[in-house]
Amino acid sequence: MTAPFPVTDQDFQAKVLNSDILTITDFWATWCAPCHLIAPLLEEIADEYDGQLQVAKLDVDHNPNTAMAFGVMSIPTLIVFKDGQPVDRIVGYMPKDRLLSRITPHLA
Repeated sequence: MTAPFPVTDQDFQAKVLNSDILTITDFWATWCAPCHLIAPLLEEIADEYDGQLQVAKLDVDHNPNTAMAFGVMSIPTLIVFKDGQPVDRIVGYMPKDRLLSRITPHLA
């Protein structure tokens, strides 16, 4: 099982942008209720698609530089990175089936 893992301003390049696997980065904060609602769904997706994608979690309160660099204005924001480039942005909570409908096209 692959679980979501934390990233910081310091290791974002290495863990997300330089990754050879599709990476969903969850921009979140501890005080954000919708962030806590979407977290279990991301855990399930990380587990179900182990080897095909990974889920990174970036706490925007402790890592504002990366959030600002990618124009994150609301949380949760999920940015899907493929080959070091953002290919999709999902803002706010949505059910798992809708999340997967946005994520799975990027697996091909």
